[in-house]
Amino acid sequence: MTRVAFIGLGNMGSGMAANQAKAGREVVAFDLNAEAVARAKEQGMSGAASAAEAVKDADIVITMLPAGQHVSDVYLDAILPHARKDALLIDCSTIDVDTARTVARDASMQGFRAADAPVSGGTAAAQGGTLTFMVGCREQDFAEFEEALKPMAKAVIHAGASGAGQAAKICNNMLLGISMIGVSEAFILAESLGLDAQKFFDIASKSSGQCWSLTSYCPWPGPVPTAPSNRDYEGGFAAAMMLKDLKLAQDAADRSGAPTPLGGAAESLYSELVNRGHAAKDFSAILQMFRGKL
Repeated sequence: MTRVAFIGLGNMGSGMAANQAKAGREVVAFDLNAEAVARAKEQGMSGAASAAEAVKDADIVITMLPAGQHVSDVYLDAILPHARKDALLIDCSTIDVDTARTVARDASMQGFRAADAPVSGGTAAAQGGTLTFMVGCREQDFAEFEEALKPMAKAVIHAGASGAGQAAKICNNMLLGISMIGVSEAFILAESLGLDAQKFFDIASKSSGQCWSLTSYCPWPGPVPTAPSNRDYEGGFAAAMMLKDLKLAQDAADRSGAPTPLGGAAESLYSELVNRGHAAKDFSAILQMFRGKL
């Protein structure tokens, strides 16, 4: 039986680890939060007392952590010293490209195969096993990483060499943040002009304004019943996480010299939403901030 060490059981990691277990793999889980480990045990996984204990004898090591420093620390302190050399190392966190490349380089120098594989899809997709993975790794290793990720995925895409997965993720989420702001502004303008929100949705979703932020994740309550806008913007993808990704994108843009004026504007607007005390709200709640309701 394939043995998976899963480190990081937050909103995303808990569902991802559960799907590895549902696929019939032996999952040994670790998180600094003891309650998260207890919930993992209730779902058929084994708990570990430390990250080092979790990775021992694992065929696959998956990390899902908050930031680059956490990933670096776990790799240096627990994974590289204690994992088997033939284990596949997969980091699914969203972190900066430079850290992802450094982690992969350090792993390679010690004989490991490593990949950065950030995800798109949110908590519902994490729970449903329908995430999209953007993978940065060597071409010759991709097939094995793809197989390792399949229980959690609807799509696994090779983005390029180490760091390319993170590059794809921050570019994608910058686009997502910008598009959600645009959709929100359009709904507010429609409202001010006396146009019914459902009528606007019906037209825009079949016209040139169609996009994922509109048709799959509509910020206006009603048109898309499964969207967080119908749950008082609870659950989904937190505004704080969107702000984190936009900051990563702007840092990358500054370092590379790429002009991203709309990305910068999106970062400022989400920073305002978070600073108003709504970090835990879904990022589509920015519509209500524009309306003066948050």
